[in-house]
Amino acid sequence: MKKIGPVILDRGKSKIQFRVFACNKKKVSLIIKVNHEEKVIPMQEEDSHLYSTIVEGAGLNLLYKFRLDHDGDFPDPYSNFQPFGVHGFSRVIDHPSYQWKDTDWKGKDLEELIIYEIHVGTFTEEGTFKTAADRLDYLKESGINAVELMPVVQTPGQWNWGYDGANLFSVNKNYGTPEDLKYLVDCCHEKDISVILDVVYNHFGPEGNYLPVYGPYFTNKYKTAWGEAVNFDDEFCEYTRKMVTDNVKYWLTNYHFDGLRLDAVQTIKDESPTHILKEISAAVKETASHHGRNYIVIAETDENDVKLINPPEKDGYGIDAQWMDDLHHCIHTILTGETNGYYIDYGQIEGLEKVYQNYLYTGEYSRFWKKERGTDASHNPGHQFVVALQNHDQVGNRAQGERLASLVEFPYLKVGAGLILFSPYIPLIFMGEEYGEINPFLFFTNFEDPELKKKVSQGRREEFKDFNWDNIPDPEDDRTFYKSRLTPGHKWSRENKWIFNFYKDLISLRKTHPVLKKLDKKSLKVKVDSQTRLVEITRWNHQHKLTALFNLGKEQQDIDKYKGKQLLNSEWKQYGGTVEGDSHLLYKGNMIILA
Repeated sequence: MKKIGPVILDRGKSKIQFRVFACNKKKVSLIIKVNHEEKVIPMQEEDSHLYSTIVEGAGLNLLYKFRLDHDGDFPDPYSNFQPFGVHGFSRVIDHPSYQWKDTDWKGKDLEELIIYEIHVGTFTEEGTFKTAADRLDYLKESGINAVELMPVVQTPGQWNWGYDGANLFSVNKNYGTPEDLKYLVDCCHEKDISVILDVVYNHFGPEGNYLPVYGPYFTNKYKTAWGEAVNFDDEFCEYTRKMVTDNVKYWLTNYHFDGLRLDAVQTIKDESPTHILKEISAAVKETASHHGRNYIVIAETDENDVKLINPPEKDGYGIDAQWMDDLHHCIHTILTGETNGYYIDYGQIEGLEKVYQNYLYTGEYSRFWKKERGTDASHNPGHQFVVALQNHDQVGNRAQGERLASLVEFPYLKVGAGLILFSPYIPLIFMGEEYGEINPFLFFTNFEDPELKKKVSQGRREEFKDFNWDNIPDPEDDRTFYKSRLTPGHKWSRENKWIFNFYKDLISLRKTHPVLKKLDKKSLKVKVDSQTRLVEITRWNHQHKLTALFNLGKEQQDIDKYKGKQLLNSEWKQYGGTVEGDSHLLYKGNMIILA
């Protein structure tokens, strides 16, 4: 199929080709805006439903829309940039003109990643790509070597989590320009930090989404939480599939991202002979081969299904890794005692004996899902699973957006971090977690449509009506966004500094010790004492052995029987404790690593 979207044919002559899929239209025109004047250019139907034209001499950063019959003028579904928002004119971006400095960068192996999840708008006070780049020295000091950006596509209004994107190819103007995003990625690579982009292919935003005007990008074959499903297997689905695989290659090629995180793939409906996820995986590998770089693709799912990450020769989709919520849910329920919602399936400390080597649910009956859930992942290597103590979903989907620091006592923040970072999986740290941020991360939107604004506010209240919680923050209230911004470093408390020291040293140990660097689930053993709530995790290789002790109970415990040098103790003074040197006691919420 021919290239869709704007393509610069000759930079010197400002020669640009425009091509668009417009299904069953009688007349399609290109509207360009030059010197505040609009010019209408008829487009030719070169193939069925594909219209194109070439514009020369009007400049490279051209503003344009498409006029479809008498339906109106609309932004390009392949728009590179929407400088006036989701409803405005599209702008052509001359991607090759950016002077990259990362020409020697090849990417990182999945196994070595320490991922840091960022929402650009709340990461700094200014909420821009450029100010995020100013914080990279801090991340490098922390030991972070990969950042995962929550979606950066154009959304309505001034702020949004990013999952209401209306323009798949367009950088969010609230964060900066396409050049600013490239600068951020370039700076990351200069600091030896990989960059993963969160992308959303299971639905598109409710405002500024003009895809239905162009063609059947949606299907009523399936119903989802957002309405009609994205059309991956119905009539004209080849155009949706092409748009998605084009988008995959677009971010990797033009913005030098090192990988993609696919949002909630269990909600993607596709009964085609080749599932779209398999096609996405193939597109990533093809792009990696073309550029000579190491790209990765990570999927979010709640299904505990290894089909996602198994290779095609084992009837899988070939995704490199998946988010695994089971470990988070186990730790969270043990630390907080919460059992509402899907947490009803967790909370038993004995579950830790299984979840470090497999899903917790591998075919057992789930009370929450009311069915058997999961497959066996015991043979899949640890680097195929991303785990977290906190992430944007687990924090932001709470009614009050509370972070763990607001839910548990100080020592348990450290022991929780230890349970993640000592695991044989890829750790993900949610921005602010590394210093015990207490500001909430709330669900916020800023739609422009008055009716939609009302529906979103009402829907949020309805979502939590059964919990009898008053004062649910209104997503459309500006204060909800402002409350979600991180605390600047100069305002940190001593507790923040202690937590940061702990994360920094624990990450350093994980990155340097040969036992922890190898994500080997087989060379690992977990013992749990359900009475004392003492958890013992031992990991080893052919030369070394490490044992980590975790006191998840409320009483201190004698550990004289455990021999070895204490490499790290979460109760050392630099981490806010009272201990100096080795200790024969394991205090409540205490973690000790022995060699």
